[in-house]
Amino acid sequence: CLLGQAEMLWTCLSLKKLSNNTGRFANATLVRLNEFLSAGYKKGVRPVRDWRQSTTVAIDLMVYAILNVDEKNQVLTTYVWYRQQWTDEFLVWDPEEFDDVKQISILTANIWVPDILINEFVDVGKSPEIPYVYVGHTGLVRNYKPIQVVTACSLNIYNFPYDVQKCSLTFQSWLHTTKDINITLMRTPEEVMNDKSVFMNQGEWELLHVLSTYKEFNISFIYHQVVIRRRPLFYTVNLLLPSVFLMVMDIIGFYLPPDSGERVSFKITLLLGYSVFLIIVSDTLPATAIGTPLIGNEVFLIHRTRPDALKKKSLNHSLSPDQGSLLLCVKGDIRSVITHLSNVWGHGSPAMDGILREITTIRQFLEKKDESREIAKEWLQVGYVLDVLLFRVYLLTVLAYSITLGSLWSVWQNV
Repeated sequence: CLLGQAEMLWTCLSLKKLSNNTGRFANATLVRLNEFLSAGYKKGVRPVRDWRQSTTVAIDLMVYAILNVDEKNQVLTTYVWYRQQWTDEFLVWDPEEFDDVKQISILTANIWVPDILINEFVDVGKSPEIPYVYVGHTGLVRNYKPIQVVTACSLNIYNFPYDVQKCSLTFQSWLHTTKDINITLMRTPEEVMNDKSVFMNQGEWELLHVLSTYKEFNISFIYHQVVIRRRPLFYTVNLLLPSVFLMVMDIIGFYLPPDSGERVSFKITLLLGYSVFLIIVSDTLPATAIGTPLIGNEVFLIHRTRPDALKKKSLNHSLSPDQGSLLLCVKGDIRSVITHLSNVWGHGSPAMDGILREITTIRQFLEKKDESREIAKEWLQVGYVLDVLLFRVYLLTVLAYSITLGSLWSVWQNV
């Protein structure tokens, strides 16, 4: 009873003090109301009359834009519209005593504000400073403000560029338990999940939905899971289509004869194209320390498993029997030539012996050429077999690459 009488006496003294104001603020209702609310207010104390009663803080979240997704540092930067409201039992007035004013904006620094933070915060974003809050005559305080949120997120780029990322924003009181502050959702989880009314849908990332969950473990917290999906058009045009073109041209190159000079020059050109393309891929793919995208692994694997472009040409430059006859500057059979020379010069003559030695040397040379030609034919046959084998392996690798792209696109489309 004494406490109630003291409060009534303090209220009467405050009203009497406000009624004695003179000058330019004499008839200012908002000034009188502000002085009435600030008179004796303690912003360092939780605004409840019964300390056993917890303060319920309702929060809401609307994603406005996805500013940056840093795969290397595992950081997500978003811009959200954050709303929270609670009841302050010490900021209550009768609208009839203040010209029917039912709400007023006052400085946030002059009242008690709950210490609700995001657990995943890693950096202070460039958020605009909103110094005011709205207070209703029933004590309902509404604190609405935009926030640039820089949070840690486990980004999985294995399915790049058809990847879907899930990042969490956990709101909780940093110090108070559920006996002091209890956090609830301002809207239903279904309304929060399907709300894309303020999202800027023109960037690289598309907002799918925001899942909201309430959990309590000595401290109550709201778990928001922001699900975003990458738009792969840029990477499809600049990364996937060139790789498919190079693979198709490489397959066409298999139908050229292995021992032709055109195939060698064609394969060298493709090899240079692959080298330049790998440089572009290394600059385009997101860099992380925990893994590489599946597309990058497939492109590297195809580049490494492609057959050797520089096939050895067959040794088809050995002399034929007709060329051997031309070396003797005669036509027809060599045996008939030897018989004719023997009849002319006789057997055992020095000239005949020299001719026979020369013919023997030429014959041995031609036999060695025949042997080398046979060996070259055998290696050429081995080259044909390896060419067919590697061609099939390459086709299987390209097929696996195509199936992988189709599967990633299908999963991305159905999310």
